[in-house]
Amino acid sequence: MELDEQLKLAHLLLEERVCRVCGEQKNLLNGYYRTRKNMNLLSSYSYECKECTIQRIKTTRKSDTGYWTYPDW
Repeated sequence: MELDEQLKLAHLLLEERVCRVCGEQKNLLNGYYRTRKNMNLLSSYSYECKECTIQRIKTTRKSDTGYWTYPDW
């Protein structure tokens, strides 16, 4: 790993971002999911924190008692 890559990675570790949903400022590596494989870019992390993402998935997930049934062919 070259010195330039190490500096970019160190800068990334200290980066914080404000969540788009709750408005709290959180650490980029611990508080956000990675959406792309390139870890050196700040844009490879989502703008919605992990807690808000989990809440969104819980509320929008279909319930087991939904109206959808497997088609009987």
